[in-house]
Amino acid sequence: MIRSEGGTFRLSGSYMLLEQSAQKYAQRRLGQLDSTAKLNDLRGEFLATSTQSMPIAGIIYWSIVAVAALYVTPNQLGYIVGFGSGMIFPLGLLIDLLRGRKMKKMSPGNPVGQLFFQSMGLVALFWPLVIIAAILAHNASLVVLGGAILMGLIWIPYGWAADDPVGLQHAVARSILSYACFLFVPEPYKATAISVAVLLCYTYSLIRMRKAQAQLRHWY
Repeated sequence: MIRSEGGTFRLSGSYMLLEQSAQKYAQRRLGQLDSTAKLNDLRGEFLATSTQSMPIAGIIYWSIVAVAALYVTPNQLGYIVGFGSGMIFPLGLLIDLLRGRKMKKMSPGNPVGQLFFQSMGLVALFWPLVIIAAILAHNASLVVLGGAILMGLIWIPYGWAADDPVGLQHAVARSILSYACFLFVPEPYKATAISVAVLLCYTYSLIRMRKAQAQLRHWY
């Protein structure tokens, strides 16, 4: 400090620079904390608007595939898997209505939800690749394998959006088990084995999701 002519004190230039730097650092730190809080809020809203009826619909869908694989031809099963996959979402909505639960709408500007839904579109773009591979290989079981893995990948963005490790666990376990069933299970039971593997992953994830949502009831 130095004394002014009026008998008051003013800060030296170096001290003022140090104080300004400390203030800027504090502001940046507060901004980071605020961003983290906002991300947690966005994730909380996403989880509050999600529903357990979707995995329940997935369980119903893959149960039908598992049973149908024992009675229909491989080509017919390929059509069931390909076209039936689009019925999971409306079936989930129907289950919600039957349970008396109204699905809450997410804020249109929530980037977490936007990322999740865009990821669903990305997965859909890979469906033609699976179908082309099955046609060229003359192996309809590839449609079952591709459907099991592609629809399982959507659990990865779900896990990030919901801040729930079960999403990544589901996707990885489902892929590994599906590949193993395709490679090692005999052809008459290959598609059924893949479907059962998917059902096991759904059951595990549904149990874990119940615990996660129980901690976020204040969002309802």
